[in-house]
Amino acid sequence: MIRFAKNSLAVIAVAVALSACSSSTATPETLPATVGLEVHAVSGLKFDKSAYEATAGDIEIGYVNEDTIRHTLVVVDGDTKVGSFDLQVNKRGATDFGSINLPAGNYVLLCTVPGHQSMKADLTVK
Repeated sequence: MIRFAKNSLAVIAVAVALSACSSSTATPETLPATVGLEVHAVSGLKFDKSAYEATAGDIEIGYVNEDTIRHTLVVVDGDTKVGSFDLQVNKRGATDFGSINLPAGNYVLLCTVPGHQSMKADLTVK
């Protein structure tokens, strides 16, 4: 009976250790309810959409990484980065958020990580 109990405990210990190593048990971070614009970095060095819309004024932007590599997010007007707004997500499931004040107009969202120049999307602010 003692031998059976020891073997059962060993099997349970191994199962618990293996489940702790599984990436599927990782809970992604969540964004606050105040986020009005949500942007996702997805595999293939792109955003989840090619165009986004927001309302002029203070815009709370949330950034979610669905990829396995680091990404950033900045807002550009023409060739100029707007303010100090700069979000960064370093791993899958990571989130970042921040607020930016934008007047009505057309902007571009960019990832500034070298080699990620294909990660851009239009942002129309009304």
